[in-house]
Amino acid sequence: MKNTALKISILVLLMTTILGCSSTNKASVEPNPVATPPAVAENTTNVATQSEKIKFKTEGGTDLFSLKQQADGAKLVDSKEQELIRIKADKSGKVKFKNAADKTLGYVVTEKGYWKLENAAQNQDLYILRKQNNGAFNLEDTDKKLVYQIKSDDKGLEIVKPNNQLVYQVKIKEGKTALKNSSGKTVFYTKSSILPIAFACFGFDVLNREQQAALAYAVNLTGGQ
Repeated sequence: MKNTALKISILVLLMTTILGCSSTNKASVEPNPVATPPAVAENTTNVATQSEKIKFKTEGGTDLFSLKQQADGAKLVDSKEQELIRIKADKSGKVKFKNAADKTLGYVVTEKGYWKLENAAQNQDLYILRKQNNGAFNLEDTDKKLVYQIKSDDKGLEIVKPNNQLVYQVKIKEGKTALKNSSGKTVFYTKSSILPIAFACFGFDVLNREQQAALAYAVNLTGGQ
């Protein structure tokens, strides 16, 4: 009888030990319930939304034109959302732009350190925006003659002629990027996300608006590199 009671006691002790170990192991393999904070996901969505459309406004806040991002390029539209040009980029880094009638107007070819604006037939170079070793940018014509130099100052960029005469300034302040003339008057501005050097392309008066937009898109697409 004593032996039977002893065996029962040992068996109970063993079962208790086994169940205790099983409970401990189960607790140790529970997955970590920590998830990505909702704020992070919300911020990512906001950035994507802001990058879909770059609005350019007059000093008084009136819509002037916009660069609307597309899956494979962008559209330049006026203040009434009428399409001015359609920009399409391919995998080689070449940007093609057409007018609303689907007529090819030209190309922007991206190479290491520069962007080349070509005519519609791709048989003539028109202008080259070239990055310099000192961080400045030069806009050159087909003869590699300097048209504008774009250099940094403490508040943005300056667009100057070869004789160092100021043409425009790109000023960045409180989330607003503005193109100002030599008198300091705002020509237009944007609160959308765009590289300052890409924005500066809209200050190249030797180009028409379609060429400016295509060049700005190509520069912004490649990160100004």
